[in-house]
Amino acid sequence: MPDHTSIYLNEAEKYHLLISKQPKLAKIIGEIQAYEGLDIVDMGAGSGRLTTVLVPDARTIIALDQSQAMLDETAEKLMDAGLMNWKIAVADHRKLPVADQSADLIVAGWTICYLVQSGLPQWKQNLEEIMLEMKRVLRPGGTIIIFETMGTGYETPNPPDFLIEYYASLVADYGFAHKWMRTDYQFDSVEQAVELTKFFFSTELADQVRKDNKAQVPECAGIWWLHV
Repeated sequence: MPDHTSIYLNEAEKYHLLISKQPKLAKIIGEIQAYEGLDIVDMGAGSGRLTTVLVPDARTIIALDQSQAMLDETAEKLMDAGLMNWKIAVADHRKLPVADQSADLIVAGWTICYLVQSGLPQWKQNLEEIMLEMKRVLRPGGTIIIFETMGTGYETPNPPDFLIEYYASLVADYGFAHKWMRTDYQFDSVEQAVELTKFFFSTELADQVRKDNKAQVPECAGIWWLHV
């Protein structure tokens, strides 16, 4: 398994190339919560997967991440687009550098999972602290939308075992609604598919991609949302 922490710190550009091969998510976010004119917080913004598609219609957006390198990648895109309604900040999900009741919408894409894997002794406490922080930041009537993996290389949901308890807790303990969608990668070539799946996922997946000889790699994502 590749070291994702190292990738986020040192290989932001290559990581962004990987995720750029997936569908944009503005439409599905808009179906859950119209975001035009809202103040938005993007937790675990990374290289700007969600920030860059939401910011043109947002009132403001704050992109948060533990990796300055990832945030720099996001900032470069936003500056190139000539946008001014954004900020970036290094942050831990359990202590957000955001004022009380200052956001209408919080999005978190493929990021909370790193703190709430069932193998971590404090995962339940971490999740509780994250939820309290998000609710602190949201205005009354605000919305939380969380995206997480439901399995890469699979056509139907096959979530990692170490995330199943977290996913169940979002529904049972925190009242989130839930659905899943396909977020397949559409690579430029089989060789690119092999290179980038090995880079971020595993040699085993890359070997399967080469065997299948297809530039499309299936993936499933879960979406959880809560109107506070």
